[in-house]
Amino acid sequence: MAGSQKHLEEVLASETGAHISALFDFDGTIIAGYSATAMLREKFQRREMSVEEFVETANVIAQHSLGNMGFSGLMTAAAGFMKGVDEASFEQFGEELYEKHIARKIYPETRAIIEAHQAKGHTVAIISSATIYQIAPAARDLGIPHVKCSAYVIGDNGEFTGEIVQPLCFGEGKVLAAEELAAELGLDLDESFFYTDSDDDLELLEHVGKPRPLNPNLKLKAVAEENGWPVQRFASRGTPSWVDYARTIYATGSLVGAFAAGLPIWALTRSQREAANFSIGLFGDFATAITGVELEVEGEKNLWVSRPCVFIFNHQSKADVMIMAKLIRRDMGGVGKKEIRNIPVLGKLMEWGGTVFVDRADGQSAIKAMEPLVEAIQTEGKSIVIAPEGTRSLTPKLMPFKKGAFHLAMQAGVPIIPIVIHNATDVAPKNEFVMRPATVRVTVLPPVDTRGWKVSGLNQHVADVRNMFLRTLGQSEESVAEAVAKRLAAKVPKAKATTKPKVKPATNPKAPAKPEPKPASQRKGKAG
Repeated sequence: MAGSQKHLEEVLASETGAHISALFDFDGTIIAGYSATAMLREKFQRREMSVEEFVETANVIAQHSLGNMGFSGLMTAAAGFMKGVDEASFEQFGEELYEKHIARKIYPETRAIIEAHQAKGHTVAIISSATIYQIAPAARDLGIPHVKCSAYVIGDNGEFTGEIVQPLCFGEGKVLAAEELAAELGLDLDESFFYTDSDDDLELLEHVGKPRPLNPNLKLKAVAEENGWPVQRFASRGTPSWVDYARTIYATGSLVGAFAAGLPIWALTRSQREAANFSIGLFGDFATAITGVELEVEGEKNLWVSRPCVFIFNHQSKADVMIMAKLIRRDMGGVGKKEIRNIPVLGKLMEWGGTVFVDRADGQSAIKAMEPLVEAIQTEGKSIVIAPEGTRSLTPKLMPFKKGAFHLAMQAGVPIIPIVIHNATDVAPKNEFVMRPATVRVTVLPPVDTRGWKVSGLNQHVADVRNMFLRTLGQSEESVAEAVAKRLAAKVPKAKATTKPKVKPATNPKAPAKPEPKPASQRKGKAG
């Protein structure tokens, strides 16, 4: 994250106080690329756009790109496409869009800058020409309570009318939004920061005391150089290079190579365990080296003080597999989702290495499937590695813990050793194929004694250990009741949203009464 160090140092050295704001554009600044592009792609993949709509959309985008249509015309056309769509359904679509596409596009460097401003007590806000449906999930994840953005008009029936709220949050409209926010919250814009990638935001850049171009386009880069504005450019997200693809493919394939390298040891010593130990360590070392992943480990001695044990870690990235292999190295087994077993070669290799595959959806079945692991701990002296979240998280925010690892430690009578991974999402966030170079911080906490634990108190023990992770990650701790409620909520399946109108509008329908336009940040149920 070296690319953001200059800005981080500036922020951390700045004055403390909520009167100083840090304003962020969204597309190209907080995330790589454009959320609107991801939205159109998702709608097309869901077949929620007719051929006619697709052609019309492509024509509008082309006209805007050629300079034949201004941004106002583009947004007006976009609002027209939304006519008759239920707003609540589109809000859910925005959540799904975030999970599938947008979360992995967040620049880790921008996240760090946002967190630095929050640590100084600054008022952080997003001012963007995008709509709340593209922004709200990311704002929530980043802990940004204030959002000013473009908005569609919503009729009394809860459906979009096909109109856009004026003025648009674009150009001079962003200056008006910033001034409105300053009046509401008592901000001093002369002492405030504004981060953006686009020359479309020159008005607001010139309006604040500290303009800070991030990933600037060519025109903004030239203006920044002319005005002496400090510029930063991040390469941690966006279109991967062929080198990134090569690193990822070699690292993934090295698992096969590492286990093949262990076969002679198995053949000569007749010890599958020694062969597996050699292969696991080799894989961890090679895969992290080829991907350019370096580890900064605090509490490394705790990896070795109480074996056998149950290692638990927060699961952020597919890179976690090689990180765990590099850290633990030997005498280990693991738990994986049952779908992995059916992956050619990989499933067999993991099974050979001591992995037990479980059905994450069936808690009782999962607990029963782990019974061989109790024997592996007690008779073979193996340590077991488990991600209690059960799946990768979208962001560095910790998810609810399942109880399997805790049952296992109790039954085997061994301690739990928490391994806290701070930023493996920098390497490869969820839903991202490519792994990129990064320095990953890891904290290994002291062993947690489970010998006095009882099943009746398991919820408390799970909450206590999870709070250790939360404290180490700098996130808010939770009570037992809060932790249990989150775990139960995570089990509830979500219905898939649709962006299609409920009923196809007539050519010239009577429009519902137009509501008084409100800033998106003030609408019921919206961020900000």
